[in-house]
Amino acid sequence: MYDGIVQELIDEFGRLPGIGPKSAQRIAFHILQTPTFDVARLSELLVEVRVRVRFCEICGNVAEQERCAICRDPRRNPAVICVVEDAKDVAAIERTREFRGLYHVLGGAISPIAGIGPDDLRIAQLMARLGDATVQEVILATNPNLEGEATASYLSRLLTTMQITVSRLASGLPVGGDLEYADEVTLGRAFEGRRVL
Repeated sequence: MYDGIVQELIDEFGRLPGIGPKSAQRIAFHILQTPTFDVARLSELLVEVRVRVRFCEICGNVAEQERCAICRDPRRNPAVICVVEDAKDVAAIERTREFRGLYHVLGGAISPIAGIGPDDLRIAQLMARLGDATVQEVILATNPNLEGEATASYLSRLLTTMQITVSRLASGLPVGGDLEYADEVTLGRAFEGRRVL
């Protein structure tokens, strides 16, 4: 649609997850039309993030050192590990300020359709972390979708042989939601997870 390099820029932005053709075009034109936009700083950060950022050798979270800030924090409770699919999930849980344990990032979820099996995830590393008697509880915080449920079920079966409490994050109705808009699975889970007041 546009001349050469402008279309290439739009196409590159369109390759990013969650960015469709219109959003890609909007971002490209924002960069072109905003004289104060620091393109040099953006390109510098993109190169720098590729060079400096790695994954924590213990939990798999993003880090600039061998270990992430959470694994280095002596105030965290090493007896509880929260298992998540991606590093973005760590950030989401940290924003709640409710969890004070450690994390383990699997790097995805079991998805036979996408060709992702248990061996493609960081499950072996999780089992190695659970080898000593330090960890007393594993919280399975995978996404409440088909792949996340399959992953949680698989991990639950693996962990039943160990002397560790295995729990799953509760799921159900969102605050501010209406019953009439809830799907059957969500409503069913809300009934299963009900609590006495």
